[in-house]
Amino acid sequence: MRPELELIGDWIRAGARVLDLGCGDGALLAHLRARRQVSGYGLEIDTANIVKCIQAGVNVIHADLEDGLADFGDGSFDYVIMTQTLQAVRHTEALLDEMLRVGRQGIVTFPNFGFWRCRVQVALQGLMPVVKTLPYQWYDTPNVHLFTLRDFEALCRRKRIDILERTVLDHAHRTWLGSRLWPNLLSEIALYRLSRA
Repeated sequence: MRPELELIGDWIRAGARVLDLGCGDGALLAHLRARRQVSGYGLEIDTANIVKCIQAGVNVIHADLEDGLADFGDGSFDYVIMTQTLQAVRHTEALLDEMLRVGRQGIVTFPNFGFWRCRVQVALQGLMPVVKTLPYQWYDTPNVHLFTLRDFEALCRRKRIDILERTVLDHAHRTWLGSRLWPNLLSEIALYRLSRA
């Protein structure tokens, strides 16, 4: 399991109801069920991952996030989580709205396109960045939107979304003084806990 998922577990209260958007193989929900006794569902589009969720005993629904979350009522969950998926959906604003409609809090993680190595590759080489947290070439990347921590925080301000907590990490999922001082420049992965203002 990715270490960032351990950090997310620290933000989830015991016994909470959780919806994991783009849940992959269900590792996060399985971990939260074992560690925090949560209940909930994962939404996943990939059939192979759905099979892995079922094998792990994780409740999973076959769904495309681009279709929204209309099947869920307001406040149905305590937390709605989306890890390493926000940059890969087309309707980012709508999905953030939906997350915070069906959940009391949202948790998102994403790669920071403002990381210094990304900037250097674009500025000096004239190439789209390829780094450990963004390992794809421009032509085969699943990422639809390229954004930085500042971009995301500006969107939250515009949409009146409160940022309750932020953690920034390097590619090895560690936090260090430099990334805390200059997060937009020196962090590679961002984790945010959000709620409606």
